[in-house]
Amino acid sequence: MSTTIQISDNVKLVLDRMKMIERETYNEIIERMIEDDTKLSEKTRKELEERRKSKDFISHEEVKKRLGL
Repeated sequence: MSTTIQISDNVKLVLDRMKMIERETYNEIIERMIEDDTKLSEKTRKELEERRKSKDFISHEEVKKRLGL
């Protein structure tokens, strides 16, 4: 099933510049963006979890305390 959406001219220009090949569809570009974001999020979550387990980890509360906030 397909859905029609409206985007501004500026967003269209950005999407046009993001095309990896001339015939790439806007749907393909958006799917790639979603995939990139998901992978980044998973990678970031994993890195944060590893960092929390390390001895170098400083909590947000500790940072505030050290900065006098």
